[in-house]
Amino acid sequence: MVKTLIGIRREDKNPWERRAPLIPAHAGELMREYPIEVWVQPSAIRVFQDEDYRREGVIVSEDLSACPIVLAVKEIPLEFFREERVCVFFSHTIKGQPHNMPMLKRMMDLRCTLIDYERIADEQGRRLVFFGRQAGQAGMIDTLWALGQRLQAEGIESPFVSIRKTIDYASLVEAKESIQKAGWEIHHHGLDSSLIPLVFGFAGYGHVSQGAQEIFDLLPFEEVAPARLKEIFSQKSFFGNRVYKAVFKEEDMAEPKTRGHRFSLQEYYDHPERYRPVLEKYIPFLTVLINAIFWSPRYPRFVTKKFLKTLYLGSKRPRFRVIGDISCDVNGGVECTVKCTTPSDPVFTYDLKKDEAQDGVKGRGPVIMAVDNLPAEISLESSVFFSQTLRPFIPAIAAADYSRNFDQCLLPPALKKAVILFRGDLTPDYEYMREFISA
Repeated sequence: MVKTLIGIRREDKNPWERRAPLIPAHAGELMREYPIEVWVQPSAIRVFQDEDYRREGVIVSEDLSACPIVLAVKEIPLEFFREERVCVFFSHTIKGQPHNMPMLKRMMDLRCTLIDYERIADEQGRRLVFFGRQAGQAGMIDTLWALGQRLQAEGIESPFVSIRKTIDYASLVEAKESIQKAGWEIHHHGLDSSLIPLVFGFAGYGHVSQGAQEIFDLLPFEEVAPARLKEIFSQKSFFGNRVYKAVFKEEDMAEPKTRGHRFSLQEYYDHPERYRPVLEKYIPFLTVLINAIFWSPRYPRFVTKKFLKTLYLGSKRPRFRVIGDISCDVNGGVECTVKCTTPSDPVFTYDLKKDEAQDGVKGRGPVIMAVDNLPAEISLESSVFFSQTLRPFIPAIAAADYSRNFDQCLLPPALKKAVILFRGDLTPDYEYMREFISA
């Protein structure tokens, strides 16, 4: 029986990228169950060692030219592509990202097929292959670290100062143990009086937010509805031996522009221009905001520079200290996210007067955590989870007939939705991208 060769490209975009799209155990299972042979490029930094793959029967080879199908995680350099190769990875092209258009053009010239993980979805449009929860977990750890650093810079003692950056932990388990210890300190010794009540706001409730809340929930906490925040502060019905959590849904973050018009989630999705943002009215009650929502320019900004100036440039220091911008849309829904950061240096302070990022956690403005590659910070857990979601699709990717027309290639619907290029041509759902390539 003829076997389909599937290659796994070595990740080399940055020194923190240690993930693999398919872990050794799953590669071995696929080879035992299907006519598939897996090859992998050697890597000195990948979270799984070359020997881990060899033990499963995977061929470790620098040269993947024999593999008609290649899996990767991040973008692929131009010189790697081969004629009519099928490439499966996060291409970051569907918004017309300028820095990736040369890559897309190269794939078109070589008649490559591009399957993008981000677009593998069910009939309801729900993503089926993703890292979202891990982004939330890593981002929340970094945000708690940032809070501890900011408070220490202000001369305020807190249990958060014992929390390290995500990449400084050997595993997610170790990070969780550290946060539980901080939670024990809060429960038994309480927080500094100036911090009470300490409220964390979570914008969004999807996979990313769920991952962030999983980490936050290791602390002693009480959840409150956003609408009750003002009441809690006015009645002083709060405690110092716990932290508070408010989860903001769409109806908490936007309201209809037309007076008397009721909020409609579907209308908001279809016609966001009919709504105005209202999240800022809650921010004075928060110490930390976690941004975990999808944003595009069609939607209103939820945290504006103008609002932050009114909050910070008064005579009184605001309660609000840190934004964990896990979504990390530069100049997006959180307007003061003016750049991305790295796992080794995950934050900056937004200088309101200069309108620029300032290194460190000191300054008259919020600290912004804006790492754009958070799942890489917990490479082991991220790779295992991602591989579990990807594994069921590998047999269909391997068995498809890429010599036929797109309509007859035998890919199942969930995968066909994710095919941006088929033998070098944009598929019907992505024809709109032609204008980005020619721009």
